[in-house]
Parts: sequence; structure tokens; C-alpha cells
Amino acid sequence: MKADTILRKIIKIVGIESLYEKMLDEEVKEGPLPKHIAVIMDGNRRWANERNLPAWEGYRYGADIAEKFVLWSLDYNIKIITFYALSKDNLIKRSPEELSSIVENMYEKLKKLEESGLIEKHKIRIKTLGNKELLPDVLKQEFEELETRTKNNDGMVINVAVAYSGRYEILNAVKEIVQEVKDGKISPEDVDEEFFMSKLYTGDLPYPEPDLIIRTSGEMRLSDFLLYQSSYSEMVFMDIYWPDVRKIDFLRILRTYEKRNRRFGK
Repeated sequence: MKADTILRKIIKIVGIESLYEKMLDEEVKEGPLPKHIAVIMDGNRRWANERNLPAWEGYRYGADIAEKFVLWSLDYNIKIITFYALSKDNLIKRSPEELSSIVENMYEKLKKLEESGLIEKHKIRIKTLGNKELLPDVLKQEFEELETRTKNNDGMVINVAVAYSGRYEILNAVKEIVQEVKDGKISPEDVDEEFFMSKLYTGDLPYPEPDLIIRTSGEMRLSDFLLYQSSYSEMVFMDIYWPDVRKIDFLRILRTYEKRNRRFGK
């Protein structure tokens, strides 16, 4: 979707955005919708830099879009959203101030959804993916409390990948399985794809593999995100920054997904 920026400008100049959005809405509702969408929310810093704003402003705007993305997804009965908020590598390469902005802004938006009654109304479950032990104690505790309060909800699942690494996730699963074999709890013959999936962070979800992975900012790579689960995921790469995403972009992504021929290796 390399023409995203140009198309958005044309629609804005012509003044047909609301009409186009309505058309997309009607078209999207007729097709097969993804059950699990994963999002690499990229470009927050660059968005802020181009506007001479501090980096934390980019993450604040980015968190606003994440909140809207949840609301849009509820309208289209999306079952699971996985937001890639903070990678394990980010913890090494980003400043403490920037890391704090990324995680705290995402947490505050989730807290806002809870306080608004939306989480209770839609029975939303919050789940964190990643090595939470690497987070500051306060943030770790806040996320764990949010998970605990929503763990019995059976509606939409919002996964927040923080201190996350796909390689670490796979390695951790292998170590756990090896230990179970060593302890005599299972035999090597018990280990199949379904069993292995159960050891991953998304293993307890009804749809552990994303149907659709979205990445903004023009970058075209997974960056260590859901490496095992993404084997047959459809991917959409957009050349706009995450804080610039609007509902019309969301609908175009869903339409793109619906036009794909998902063969799953057949």
C-alpha cells in the first residue's frame, strides 16, 4: 500500500472522505473479516520529529490511535488485537525516558478504556506478551493488576507486547518443553505443532495466530514479532506513520485482507 499518502491527500482535497468511508464500510461488512489482527505501531518518533515535537508526543498521539483502533475493531467484531508496543531490543537501545513514554501511554489508554466502562461492557480481556520481568516494577505491577481484573472476560482480547521478542518466546517454549521431557511429564512423541503452540504467549487464545499483520511507516519487516505465529498471516505495509492512521485506512486494510486468496499452503 505504497500509495497511501497520495490517496489520502486526493480524498481530502476532493472532499469525499465521509462518502468513501461509508462505501468502504458497506463493502467490508460483506466479506470475511480477520479474527486476530496484529499491529506493529511504527513511526511515532519520526512523526514527532517532522513536527519538531519531543518523542513522547509521538507516543502520546500513537496511544490515541491505538485506543481508536480498538473502538473501530469492536464495530467489526474483531476478536483479538495484538499491539507491538515495546520490543526486548528497545529496552537496550532506547532512552529510559522514551521507554517510559511508550509503555505508560499504552497503559494509560487501557486504564482509560477500563474507567469508561468499555472493557466491562464488551467483556474485554487484557493480556501482556513478553518478559515483564524486564519492565520497571511499577509498570509491571500495573499491567499484572489490569490482567488480573480482566482475566475472566470472554469478549475481545487485547494483547500488549512489551519487552517482547519472538526469538525469546520460541527459545523459552523450547526450554519449557525440554524440562517437561526431562522431568518425565511428557515424551518427545507428545510434542506436535499444537502442543508447541500451547507453550507460546498466545497459546491460550482461541485464535493464537494472527490472520492479518499491519505495519505502518513504510518499513517492510516483522522485527522479531510473532515469528512462529505469523507463518500464514496476511501482511499489509503502509507508508504512513502510526499517529496518522484514520478509520478510512483501517477500512482499506480490511478490504485488502478480504481480497487476498488465503490458501494456507494448498
